Amino acid sequence: MTTDIAPTSGSRGRRQDEVGSPDITIVVPTFNEAENVPLLVERLDKALARHHWEVVFVDDDSPDGTADAVRALSRRDPRVRLIHRIGRRGLSSACVEGVLSSSAPVFAVMDADLQHDDAKLATMIERLVEDDLDVVVGSRYVEGGDTEGLSHNRRRMSRLGTWLAQRLLKAELTDPMSGFFVMRRSSFERSVRHLSLQGFKILLDIFASAERPLRYAEVATEFHARQHGESKLDTMAAWEFGLLLLDKLVGRWLPTRFVIFAVIGGTGTIVHLLTAALLGASSAVDPTTFLAPQIGAVFAAMTWNFFLNNFITYRDRRLRGWRMLRGLLSFYLVCSAGAVANVGVAQLVFTEEPIWWLAALAGAVIGAVWNFAASSYLTWRRS
Repeated sequence: MTTDIAPTSGSRGRRQDEVGSPDITIVVPTFNEAENVPLLVERLDKALARHHWEVVFVDDDSPDGTADAVRALSRRDPRVRLIHRIGRRGLSSACVEGVLSSSAPVFAVMDADLQHDDAKLATMIERLVEDDLDVVVGSRYVEGGDTEGLSHNRRRMSRLGTWLAQRLLKAELTDPMSGFFVMRRSSFERSVRHLSLQGFKILLDIFASAERPLRYAEVATEFHARQHGESKLDTMAAWEFGLLLLDKLVGRWLPTRFVIFAVIGGTGTIVHLLTAALLGASSAVDPTTFLAPQIGAVFAAMTWNFFLNNFITYRDRRLRGWRMLRGLLSFYLVCSAGAVANVGVAQLVFTEEPIWWLAALAGAVIGAVWNFAASSYLTWRRS
């Protein structure tokens, strides 16, 4: 396999408008990185002085004016481009949009926080071409690598994430959590339609989604301390990493979102039982006294399920303000219809095959599938 990438002659790379299309695109997802943008472009100009390059910043509508900073640079330097996303969030999906916006045969992914070792980019590109590889990963954990830029807690989280990711992958990557790599576009295109786009670890997603084992190498890189801005890693980032692992484990059989929806439904059953007991269902002596706490428990469980699904399962479509109230009401209607379907199917199955647990299970499955499908369309419908 070959690629149309070669260094230019001379000490400085020429601008895109002088040489035509670039031979490498650097994709940089951003959120609140306005101060780092011009510094990164300066570093890329030095690191890739012998290449025809461009950088695509994919900004998720940063409130600090990151998009404006990129636009100001792009007016002076046509090698700098911007994709400004509104209403969409996520590092993995940002990387994919950036890659697909380019025609370059090779691309690199890196962060805007200046923590990645941009001085190694030329070496990584050279290794990709000369060894005829699919991807070259900047690794913090091979000999010569460095994680000094990570805090103690971040270092522990990175090690744990690496261990979990290595259980999933067939490739023996030392740093599958790396956010710094160079890849052939042709190799990426073979995997892109199978990507989960969950969370923030696009490299892990690419390796786990590849239809054939990728030919790869790792280059030792240093991980520098952040100079400006704040880390975007938080509890939800860790949760999204877990979603990515879950998707790669069960996604071929069941949608990951449905699995989470069902698990939350299980916690709703516990809420239902606890609420019914607190409202006096356990001491009821006849159907009349049992009805009120049962109704209260049903609404408590539905309310619990709604807010937990709104926060976790449909985080990318999260409802706020008055839309949340309308969503809650529609969720009540959906689940009420689901309860009717649950009972109806269970009764039908029991009539044909009088095994109580089989009938109950069939009703529960139908109710869960209905609730998931209907609420996805009605309650958390994409606008």
